[in-house]
Amino acid sequence: MTTLQLLFDEYWPHLALLLSVGVGGTAAIHAAMTKSDVRAAIAWVGVIIMSPLLGPLFYLIAGINRIRHDHISDQRNRSLKPYTITPPVASVDIAQLAAPQFTSLHTLSNRLSRFALRGGNHVRILQSGDQAYPAMIAAIDAAERTIALETYIFDNDSQGRLFVEALARARQRGVEIRVLIDAIGVRYSRPAITWSLRRNGIRYALFMTNPLGMRMPYANLRSHRKILVVDGRIGFTGGMNIRENFVSTIAGGKSANDAHFQVEGPVVLQLMAIFAHDWEFTTKETLPFEKWVSHDWDPPEPHVAARCIHSGPDRYVASTHSLLLGAFAVAQHHIRIQSPYFLPDQVLMGAINTAARRGVLVDIVIPGQNNLRLVNYAMTAQLDQVVRAGCRVWRAGGNFNHAKLTTIDGAWSMIGSSNLDPRSLRLNFELDMEIYSRSLARRLEDLIDLEISHSEAVTLESLAAMPFRKRLRNRIIWLASPYL
Repeated sequence: MTTLQLLFDEYWPHLALLLSVGVGGTAAIHAAMTKSDVRAAIAWVGVIIMSPLLGPLFYLIAGINRIRHDHISDQRNRSLKPYTITPPVASVDIAQLAAPQFTSLHTLSNRLSRFALRGGNHVRILQSGDQAYPAMIAAIDAAERTIALETYIFDNDSQGRLFVEALARARQRGVEIRVLIDAIGVRYSRPAITWSLRRNGIRYALFMTNPLGMRMPYANLRSHRKILVVDGRIGFTGGMNIRENFVSTIAGGKSANDAHFQVEGPVVLQLMAIFAHDWEFTTKETLPFEKWVSHDWDPPEPHVAARCIHSGPDRYVASTHSLLLGAFAVAQHHIRIQSPYFLPDQVLMGAINTAARRGVLVDIVIPGQNNLRLVNYAMTAQLDQVVRAGCRVWRAGGNFNHAKLTTIDGAWSMIGSSNLDPRSLRLNFELDMEIYSRSLARRLEDLIDLEISHSEAVTLESLAAMPFRKRLRNRIIWLASPYL
C-alpha cells in the first residue's frame, strides 16, 4: 500500500469530519445570508446542521434560488417595455366601479404591478374542462395569426391530444405558434406531450429545464402560470392545467372541478406581455410586439376593470402576497376565499384573523377530498388558528375543487394560478388578475356560496375530536409545510 493510502485509511474519519464541516458550514452561511424569511433561514440551517452531508445536498437541489434577481428583472424591463407604454391608459373611477375603500388598494397594486388597471374588459367564467377546453380549442381553430400557450401541466392524454391536433391544424393554416410548458409539469404524463408537439412541427420550449448550463430540473422554481392568447385579441387564464381529469364525460364521478376564465379587451395585452417575457427568458427569442398583439378590441358587455399581477422568485416575489394583505386590510363586510391548498404564512394568517376580529365575515372554503394528502394534513394542522379568530372554515363535499378564488365586499376579486401556500407565494412563477367589478364579484361569490351549501363547517370541537395520532401526524407534516 502507498503512503497516501495508509494515511487515508488511518485518517479518513477526520477527513470526513472536515469535509462535512466545510460543506455544511458553507451551506449554512449561504442560507443565513440569502434567505429573507427568518423562518426559512432557520429551517434550512437546522436541516444542514442536523445532516451535515445530506442536508447541504438537499439545500443545493431545493433551497437555492439560482435565478439572478437583477438579471431576470432587467430582462423583464426590456421585454415588457413595448407592452407597458402603449396604448394610453384611461382613468378608472374605483369608487364607482367597486367601493370607496378600494381606492387605497388601487394605489397599492399600482406599485406592485408594472401593468396599469385597464377598463373595457370582458371576463367570462368557464366551469372546469367541460366548458374551458372547448372554448380554448374553438379559439385556436379560429386563429389567423398567432397562438401563445403557457401551462404548468400539459398531459399526453385525450384532452392534451385534442389541443395538439388543434394546434397542428392552426400551423397548417400558417398560424405562428409558441408553446411553453414547465419542465416539471411536463413529466406528469409518460410519454410526454412534447413528442406529439415535435412530430407536428409545433414550436415549444420547457421552462427552467437547463438554466446556466446545469443539467438538472429545478423542482422548486416552477412556472405555474396558465396563459392562452390567440391573435393577441382573446385570452384565457386561471388555475386549470390541460388534463382529462377536469372533464366529467371522461373522468366521470372522479372528475375535478375548477374555474377558468376567457378574457377580452386590453388586459389581453398584459397576458401576452407575460408570455413574451417567459418565452424570451427561456429561449432568448424576442416576440415582435406588433405581430403578437392586437389593438382591435371589441369585447362584449359587461365590461370590467382588470390588471395582471405576476409574481415569481425575483423582484416580484411578494406581489401577490402584498396584494392580498392590502385587500384583507380594506375589507369592511365580507371576505370569501376558496383555495385547494390553504397554507398561508403567519403574516397572511394574521391579516385574515385581524379582519375577522374587526367584524368582517370571513369564509374560507377548502376541499373535503384533496388530491395532495400531505398538504391536506398540513392545512388541517393550522385551521384552529383561523377558526379561533372567528373565521368560518368549510370543507366542501363532492369532488376535489382546484379553483383559486377570492372576493372582497362583493366588489373586488382575484383570480388566477396562485394558491395560498408558501410554494405559490414565494417559489413559483404565478399569474393572477385583480378585477374591480360588482357584477363579476357577485358571480364568483355565487360559485363560492354553492360550494359552502354542500360543505361541512370546521369547528374547534371537530378538530379536537380527531384522534391524537392524527393530530400529531398533521402537526409533524405542518412543520414541513414550506417544502410541500
